[in-house]
Amino acid sequence: MNEYLLGIERLDSYLVIGVIIFFGLLEAISGALEHSNRTKDDWIQEVLSFIVLSVVIKPGIVLVMIWIGGIVLPLQEGIMLGWTLWLTAPMFLLVDDFLQYWYHRKAHETDWLWKLHRSHHQAEEMGFFIAYRNAALYYLIMPNIWWIGLLTFLGAGKAIALGIVLKQIVIIGSHSPTKWDQFFYKRPSLEPIIRILERIIITPAFHFSHHGKSMRDNVSDPNGNFGNMFSFWDQMFGTATFTRAYPEELGLDRPTDDSWAAAYLYPAVTSADPESELHEDWERRDTREKDPTEMTLPAGDYLWCSCGNSSKQPFCDGSHHGTKFKPVKFTLEKEKKVRLCNCKLSKRGPFCDFSHIGFVKQE
Repeated sequence: MNEYLLGIERLDSYLVIGVIIFFGLLEAISGALEHSNRTKDDWIQEVLSFIVLSVVIKPGIVLVMIWIGGIVLPLQEGIMLGWTLWLTAPMFLLVDDFLQYWYHRKAHETDWLWKLHRSHHQAEEMGFFIAYRNAALYYLIMPNIWWIGLLTFLGAGKAIALGIVLKQIVIIGSHSPTKWDQFFYKRPSLEPIIRILERIIITPAFHFSHHGKSMRDNVSDPNGNFGNMFSFWDQMFGTATFTRAYPEELGLDRPTDDSWAAAYLYPAVTSADPESELHEDWERRDTREKDPTEMTLPAGDYLWCSCGNSSKQPFCDGSHHGTKFKPVKFTLEKEKKVRLCNCKLSKRGPFCDFSHIGFVKQE
């Protein structure tokens, strides 16, 4: 990482800092910081996470990988030094983002990993520091950071420097409340440009959808849009939602009162809130029941719980985070009497198909 980029030593570092300052100024000018509702704990966690990730975790992992590489692969050290940037930069970015897509996706589908990522979604407003808001352990085991260390050992420092700058532009831009993509949406003549861009890179609208509170608003998809830099992974693996709109509410359906220490240092520090997944005694509840719920519902959109953990059965309350389940949205065009499945075995979910006849709840 000490190699020269475009003839200027440490240009990558200057560019990353410049990108952060640029979007920080945009937020300040637009009034986002002035009207911020962030708490003291929010600021401590976000700034601390950014500093530790940048100064300790990433450099530390790179040094560890160089040390391991020297022991395990001594003959391969610096083997990519002579490779062209046209080959190494795309290779770095594509593998890096592929790894991060699956790591991020698993963080929503795996209970223990969700607890390390949960604080990222507790934020109820966007901003560039939100991009770095995760538990420290989440970053320590993040596979794409170890990928950076491996490529550094192999001699692809210039590709990493260039790639990190490009990634920061996209990541910080997609988390910024300035919503740069609105400029394109409001101008029909620019529609072909944004149509191509949003199919390649992550736009604010695409990522804001991921931070939305619930699918009820027809904009949010907190269990989709997992991409970090490129949106084509979501398109390839069926998790993409394009709306070109922004959720009115961000955050979690079940917000809890967690200190910055619990959010950032879990599992070493746990939450004092018994309703939080970060509490030491918290357990996922099995709220399934054998019999369906019969009721008359007015016309509208509804989210049916498919995970069997909601406290608002048969409807979703956000308890599916950390599982492979996702709520099922259904729409009633007019008032209707329905029989909603509570056993979660129905092949017609959300509607009962009498699969509950053989259901036995395990206590």
